Amino acid sequence: MLYEHRRPPPGIRTWSDTVADDEIQLIGGLPATTPARTDFDLACRNPVGKAVAAIDALARATRLSIADVELLGERYKGHRNIRRARRALRLVDTGAESPRETWLRLLIIEAGYPWPQTQIPVYDEYGALVAVLDMGWEDIKVAIEYEGDHHRTDRRQFNKDIARFEALTTDLGWIVVRVTAEDAPGGILRRLAAAWVRRA
Repeated sequence: MLYEHRRPPPGIRTWSDTVADDEIQLIGGLPATTPARTDFDLACRNPVGKAVAAIDALARATRLSIADVELLGERYKGHRNIRRARRALRLVDTGAESPRETWLRLLIIEAGYPWPQTQIPVYDEYGALVAVLDMGWEDIKVAIEYEGDHHRTDRRQFNKDIARFEALTTDLGWIVVRVTAEDAPGGILRRLAAAWVRRA
């Protein structure tokens, strides 16, 4: 949201910047930056991992084209954080459905693995949808699934997950690395490396 006063309201973080007329829209009668300008600011003003998670979510919610944000990068190519912003924008993937999925995807990419495909639909031999996997590599049938807390606390979801996992691994030949908030990065990467060795 745009705020015209020098001192921000309590608990609100603000910064001073130039915003062009075509980067402003009205939401509920209040002036706010467009999704493209908001993404540009997120990319410039946050560490890369935090920026990518926020932009993944905003781009998914608004169907924003990253090309629109890159055009703003050309407009403001002298911005002091433009290199960091460009790096963040290259890593955006609207298939991430939570900040932890973004974190997991970036961990995998930074470890040197090929960029994983996100939201992979898997069908059985009759053409019925068995699962939509968080991320992975369809050609070698290796997937990474981030299991949020609701997978444990919702009994119906828990039982559904068991049947889904068995169908994927036993019937369809996928290796699925399941990750929770308790898993350390090193442990995740060791399990993923073992899955790749099995496929090799």
